[in-house]
Amino acid sequence: DKRQTLKSRDRLFPYLFLLPGLIILIVWLIYPILSALNISLRNWSIMPDAPKPWVGLQNYTRIFSDELFWLSLKNTVFYALVTVIGQLILGLVTALLIDNLTHGKVLFRMLYYLPVVTSWVVVSLLFKFLFNSSGSGLVNFILCDILHLISEPVAWLTEAKTAFVVINSLGIWKGIGFSMIIFLAALQSISLDLYEAAAIDGAGVIKKIQYVTLPGIFPTIITVSVMLLIGAFQTYVPVAMITKGGPLHRTEMVVSYIYGTAFQNLDFGYSAALSYCFALLVFGLSRLQLRIFGRK
Repeated sequence: DKRQTLKSRDRLFPYLFLLPGLIILIVWLIYPILSALNISLRNWSIMPDAPKPWVGLQNYTRIFSDELFWLSLKNTVFYALVTVIGQLILGLVTALLIDNLTHGKVLFRMLYYLPVVTSWVVVSLLFKFLFNSSGSGLVNFILCDILHLISEPVAWLTEAKTAFVVINSLGIWKGIGFSMIIFLAALQSISLDLYEAAAIDGAGVIKKIQYVTLPGIFPTIITVSVMLLIGAFQTYVPVAMITKGGPLHRTEMVVSYIYGTAFQNLDFGYSAALSYCFALLVFGLSRLQLRIFGRK
């Protein structure tokens, strides 16, 4: 039947258009993920002809006794908490301020979003120069020689506590514009009638934000927080460029530790196992975050 043939052809067309993207997805995502799983279950060597004996879950059980991994995980969680909260609060405040401007909205949006599109390598080197531990660092020069708040330069990058100040500050500064842009878009969806009704009831600026703005953009806040959390757990470049995980791995992040395990220690099997466990951890945290705060 001709009509049945045409219906079958119409049903087939969408799959034909999806096929190129599906092939790319399989080649560049699914296959590497499955290959990494195979590597994680072996004592894998980078040499093509070297033996790659099966070790099962041995690489996974090593994680429980790996002190450096747990230290890097602790550092990553701390970094995520500080930077995600900082980006959410400062991004929301910036969005509220820009949303109430009468002139120059485009200029301020561009200025605050500029760090987001700037290379991580460039801004990491910039912060490394600004927080140089010697007197040549701009931050030490301002604090010591101009404001006279300290008597001698601070060793920002040689101590773990002060190095985290630099890394966390960079993470917050670079991500404010991302949160701001999304919050600005969400603010446009709130009806002005709600603000007018709140004003009639005698609500001030704080009450309007508390009872109109925040409930109106709450789903957006949850979405942004999940995205920021995933991004924070993937942090690698600032650590690699500023501290290289030092001193004595005290500023190591999970991703930088996984990278070092693979390409410095050449322990690819254990590195793949770390990657899988870390990916499951991030996925679980994201699901938990949505389960606790999310709405349908």
